[in-house]
Amino acid sequence: MSSLTKSQLQRQAEQLVDFVNRSPSPFHAVDVCRKWLTGAQFTELKEKQSWQNAIRPNGRYFFTRNGSSIVAFSVGGKFRPGNGISLVAAHTDSPCFKLKPVSRKTGSGFLQVGVQVYGGGLWHTWFDRDLSVAGRVMVRDANGGYTSRLVSIDEPIMRIPSLAIHLDRSLADGFKYNKETHLTPILATISKAVNGAKADEAPTNSEAKKPAHHPILLERIANELSVGVADIFDFELCLYDTQKAVIGGICKEFIYSARLDNLNSSYCAIEGLINSLSGDSAKEDTHIRMVALFDNEEVGSTSAYGANSALIESALRRIHNSFDSNGGSHFETSIANSYMISSDVTHAVHPNYSEKHEENHRPELQKGPGIKVNANQRYATTAVTSTILKDIASRHGIPLQEFVVRNDSPCGSTIGPMLSAQLGLRTVDIGNPLLSMHSVREVCGTDDVGMLVSLFEHFFVDFAALDAKIASD
Repeated sequence: MSSLTKSQLQRQAEQLVDFVNRSPSPFHAVDVCRKWLTGAQFTELKEKQSWQNAIRPNGRYFFTRNGSSIVAFSVGGKFRPGNGISLVAAHTDSPCFKLKPVSRKTGSGFLQVGVQVYGGGLWHTWFDRDLSVAGRVMVRDANGGYTSRLVSIDEPIMRIPSLAIHLDRSLADGFKYNKETHLTPILATISKAVNGAKADEAPTNSEAKKPAHHPILLERIANELSVGVADIFDFELCLYDTQKAVIGGICKEFIYSARLDNLNSSYCAIEGLINSLSGDSAKEDTHIRMVALFDNEEVGSTSAYGANSALIESALRRIHNSFDSNGGSHFETSIANSYMISSDVTHAVHPNYSEKHEENHRPELQKGPGIKVNANQRYATTAVTSTILKDIASRHGIPLQEFVVRNDSPCGSTIGPMLSAQLGLRTVDIGNPLLSMHSVREVCGTDDVGMLVSLFEHFFVDFAALDAKIASD
């Protein structure tokens, strides 16, 4: 069993719940992390500025890209160019609906909002939920420039209603829907919007004069930001379920929440990094301790701020160049000395569908993180990388489980294999067990949160010394 106390495990679960509730979009998640890191004496770096001579041993730093990805790192007191990186990587995005560039739609007396599906969600779970919007808005400022502002309307303003079974008896045999036509939320009735002094919502033959989005929605967004509608130039908004994350179950051992895939890992990674710096171990560390949280994992990671980009390589090269502008082979040497934990939630065994799991690899809630293994390299775990993690976990009383998919089941993947392949980086794939993955409401165990935080904390502290004892090339 874990050596963590009951109160420690409870505190970590409560902090994850708070983190998720403050992070309805990847932009909000990164903003919360930014404030969190700043409070822990991390210095923000800007990619548009030179890092030459800006990074020092014992320093703490972070930078963001696109406002939806963030990299934080602490430089060991005895770090030298060519030494390794102790890295934990996760992602900030989750399956959701995103507003189309022209979202204004009407149908059968309703104002509707056109949305795109993002990722592979269990979309049927979004029906009959109390939905709202969150994301970033580009606002014109007084100087003629543009500023990115975060917005989250914290009340239900949209809903995707189900069709009554009386109108389609086949629903009793299976719920089928069309992603384009049946997943369009309703915002208001046209009559109410018009009677509410939104006359421009009324039908018109002049399509060219219509705004891209319903004026009643634009005005609400503008009011949230205390700006005029004319000052809103563009935005990236996603739908989210306004029901808050909570701790539940008769024994208060479950977290019921949206976006646990993968804010669970994102929270644990940042918390683990900060906790690892509470003592003096960083002063003696020869490595850099790093957390990288990427956007766009749910859609393949191929973007300028996804894991399938040059973001990490660029950051590592710039860090080494800050110490030694001559470069040499420090970067390549550093990669060989480095190790990455790719952390993404894994599938907990479902009591009603236990046959979907391989009989000897059935991760359970409340029994610790699961190491993910796949012979076809859908996960990047090897015998060497799992040995390192198991050693650290064993030292600190942190239980680990193992997950392998059935041979007759498809296997998902993570950012682990792509980053491992790109950089030649030793990698292990792990994650906390989760029920209802990709549902609008997911379930994880409360104790698992604290165990993963503790595992990351001890990984950052122990890895450099442990790696010196690993004989494998």
